[in-house]
Amino acid sequence: MHEPVKDSLVETLVDDRYFVRSLVARGGMSSVYLATDRRLDRDVALKVLYPHLAADRGFLRRFESEAKSAARLSHPHVVGVLDQGITDSLAYLVMEYVPGRTLRGLMDERGPLSPRLALALMDAVVEGLAAAHDAGLVHRDVKPENVLLADNGRIKIADFGLARAVSTSTNTGTLVGTVAYLAPELVTAGGADERSDVYSAGIMLYEMLTGRQPFTGDSPIQVAFAHVHSSVPAPSALCPGLAEDLDDLVRWCTAKDPEERPVNGRALLGELRHIRTSLSDGELDFRCAPHPDGSPASSGSPTEALSGATEVLTGAGAATSVIDTSALHPDVAGGNSTEVIHRSGNPTTVFPAGGRPGSHDGGRGTDDYPAEENDETYDDGDDDGQGPHRRLSKRDERALARHNDREAHRPQMSLRSGKPRRRGILVAVLLAVLLAGAAFAGWFFGAGPGALVSVPDVSNTAVEEAGTQLGDAGLTYTTDEVFDEVVAAGLAVGTDPAAPREVRRFQPVTLLVSKGPELFPVPNVVQRTLEAAGADLQEADLTLGAVTEEYSESVAAGSIISQQPLPDTLLRLDAQVNVTVSRGPAPVEVPAVTGLGEEAAVEAVEAAGLKAAVAPDKVNSASVPAGAVVAQTPASGLLERGSTVTLTISLGPRMVEVPNYVGQRAESARADLESRGFTVEVENLLGGLLGLVRDQDPGAGTAPEGSTVILKVV
Repeated sequence: MHEPVKDSLVETLVDDRYFVRSLVARGGMSSVYLATDRRLDRDVALKVLYPHLAADRGFLRRFESEAKSAARLSHPHVVGVLDQGITDSLAYLVMEYVPGRTLRGLMDERGPLSPRLALALMDAVVEGLAAAHDAGLVHRDVKPENVLLADNGRIKIADFGLARAVSTSTNTGTLVGTVAYLAPELVTAGGADERSDVYSAGIMLYEMLTGRQPFTGDSPIQVAFAHVHSSVPAPSALCPGLAEDLDDLVRWCTAKDPEERPVNGRALLGELRHIRTSLSDGELDFRCAPHPDGSPASSGSPTEALSGATEVLTGAGAATSVIDTSALHPDVAGGNSTEVIHRSGNPTTVFPAGGRPGSHDGGRGTDDYPAEENDETYDDGDDDGQGPHRRLSKRDERALARHNDREAHRPQMSLRSGKPRRRGILVAVLLAVLLAGAAFAGWFFGAGPGALVSVPDVSNTAVEEAGTQLGDAGLTYTTDEVFDEVVAAGLAVGTDPAAPREVRRFQPVTLLVSKGPELFPVPNVVQRTLEAAGADLQEADLTLGAVTEEYSESVAAGSIISQQPLPDTLLRLDAQVNVTVSRGPAPVEVPAVTGLGEEAAVEAVEAAGLKAAVAPDKVNSASVPAGAVVAQTPASGLLERGSTVTLTISLGPRMVEVPNYVGQRAESARADLESRGFTVEVENLLGGLLGLVRDQDPGAGTAPEGSTVILKVV
C-alpha cells in the first residue's frame, strides 16, 4: 500500500497571511486548499493557479482584473471573492469557504430529481446569475460542479470570471467551458454573453430532471458539434409524465439561436418562478423513473469544489443531505419547508409548524395528532344485527371522545331567556355585515383592484401602445429607461414584473423603455505598447481585437502605429478594436562587394544603410588581387538597418616554389607542378618523342599559386 504524496503547499504560509491546512480538490486550472486567514482568523478557500498559468503574464493581468470584478459582486447565491495575490512563486485567489457538497455530488447520488427540488435549486442558481448579469459579469462555465450546496442549506455558484480570464488572456481560440454545457455560439463564434450562461443553465436543468445529459459522444468534439447542429430534446421524451411547461422552459433556455433565449438571468428568473407557482403538486413531485442501469447517467466528477460533502445522520443511521429552501424567493419557496434528500433517493418533506399541504386546520387534520396508517381499530358496540360491528381508527376514536366531551359540557337550556327580538336584530345586522364584506371581497378580488391579471407582453412596441395595453389590463405603471442590445431606442423592452406573470391590479408595474445599446468611446492607443493598449481598452469596457504588424521608420518596434475604429468612436460593450503594431524600420538588402577594392566596398555597404567592418586578418587568394575584398559576412540577404557587414581583404596569391624540371620526364614534372597548385601547359618540340623536359617557363624559383607553368618537351 503506497503512502499518499503530501502536497508541497500543505502546512505552509502563503504571502505571510494564509496558512494552508489541507488540499480540497484539483481542477483544470488550479488546486483548491482549505486555509486559515491568520489576519482575520477565519477559514477561507485558497485557489492556487497551476505553474504554467502563473508564468503567463498576460493571463495574470486578466486574472487580476477578473478577480477584482468578481469581488465587487456580493450576493447570497454567489461565492464571494475575498482577496487575490501574486508572489514570486504562485498566483492565488481567496474565496469564501463553503463547507458542503456540489450539485454534481447530489445528482450522482440521486439521479433524476423531482421538478420541485430541481426548480428550487435552479431558482438559487439563476438568481445568482441574474445578479452577476446585472453587474456586467458573465460566468461562461455554468455546470453542476460549480454549484455548491452548503451544510447550512445555502446554494451558491462559484468561479465567476475565471473562464473569461483564460479565454481572453490567450489568443489560441481554445474553447473554455465544460463541453457538456457549452453554448453553440462558443463553438462557432467563440463569443459569450449572458445568453450563453442561460443555455448552460438549461442543459443543467435537463440533466437534473432526467438524470442524463442531452448530448454524449466518444470525444468532446462530438458533443460540441451536437450542441451546434442538434436541438436539445424535450425532457419528457426521456421521462414521460413531466409537465409540458418544463419542456417549454428547457427548450427556451437551450435554443440554438441566442436571440430566441431569455436575454439574461433576470428574464429567466421571472419565468422560472412563474412556472413554479403554476405547476400542481403532482407535477412538482413527479420524478423520472431510474434508468435501467440503476445509476444516474450524469457524466464527470466534481472538480474544483470548495469542500467535500457533509452528511447528517438520521435516527436510523441513514445519511441524508439537507437543502434549505427557505432562503429562496418567498413567493416560490413554498413557505419555510426544508426538503430532506435521503440517500435511498426517496424525497420526504419536513413541514414547519404551519401545517401540511392539503389540510384545513393548520396541519392537524380532525384531531391534534397526525394520521397513523397502521392504527388499530375498535368496536363501538353499535351492532344492528346487519353485519359486523363498525370499527373506528384510533384517530376517529380520539375525535369522537373530544366531541362527546364537548357535548357533555354544553348547557341543555338557558338560565336567562333574554330578548329574542334584540338577538334577532343583532344576528341580522351581523349577517348583513358579513354578506356585505363577502360581496366587497368578491368584487375587490374578482373585478376590482385586487383582481389577478396577466401582465401583457409589450416588448418591441411603441411606448404609447404599451401604455394602452397596460391600461386596458387595469394596471398602473411607471416608466424607466434601460439600455438594451436588441430593442431599438424608444421602444418598450418589457415590464417588471415580466409578462405573462399574474399580478394584482393594485400592484405597480414598471414599463422598461429602451435607450438602445450602451455605447462606449474608443480611447486613443496609438504610440502605446500592446500591453498598455489592452489595459486602456479594458478600462473603457472594450476588448483588443486583431493585431497586425508593419514596418515603420518613425514608430519604435512594439508600439501601435494605427487603430480601427478611430479614437472617440462609440462602440457597444466588449466590442473589438483592431490595432497595427510597429516592427521597427524595414530591413535592407546586403550588397555584394566581393572583388571590389576595400574603399569602394566600404562605401557600398554604408550607402545601403549598414555598417562596414574590415577584418583584422587578411588572407591569400589565387583569384582576388591584393587589396580587394575576398569575402564578406553576411554575403547576402536582409539585415536590420544599421547592422554590420564584415569584409575580409585579399593579400593576393601565395608564392609557391617552382623546381627545375629540365631533363626530367614530362609526366612526373607535370604531376608535381599540379600538386603545388599550378596550371601546367605542355608544348611538344619535334613531336615530344622522348618525353623529356627541355625547358620551362618560368624557370626555377617562385611563382604565384595557381599561375601557369609551361613545359617544353622533346
